[in-house]
Amino acid sequence: MPGARRLPTRHELAMWREFIEAAELLRTAVAARLHGDTGLSMGDYTVLLALTEADGGRYRSSDLATAIGWERSRLSHHLGRMERRGLIRREHCTADSRGAEIVLEPHGRQAFHAATAPHLRAVRELFVDALTAEQVRAAGDVASALRTHLTDH
Repeated sequence: MPGARRLPTRHELAMWREFIEAAELLRTAVAARLHGDTGLSMGDYTVLLALTEADGGRYRSSDLATAIGWERSRLSHHLGRMERRGLIRREHCTADSRGAEIVLEPHGRQAFHAATAPHLRAVRELFVDALTAEQVRAAGDVASALRTHLTDH
């Protein structure tokens, strides 16, 4: 039947479920390790990473949301928690009175740098060490193909 959508096979659904469940287990384990080792959540680390890579350690709030793939309301609530802990501060955006700039505080930079080695060790132990070099390359190929496919839609 032309134009009819073909549903995934039983095998494809099993692979899909394995992929989703393994990815969730991995995310949970890495997040738990990060929090246990450093006190930072994965959300904190994601925001701090983006800010350390940004020019001047600052991002417009809406641009930061786009850069890390979060909805603006989620980011706003998370930034409030980070601001109360002295990791970031919000400043009024001089270019746009409606916007805010998120600025990395020295304590946030310090927390990020202190968390980097433990986080990378967790990635090594929980992801890289579980796979062969060929599987790591294949995982990269899969991730790249999925990202391309999803951004093209």
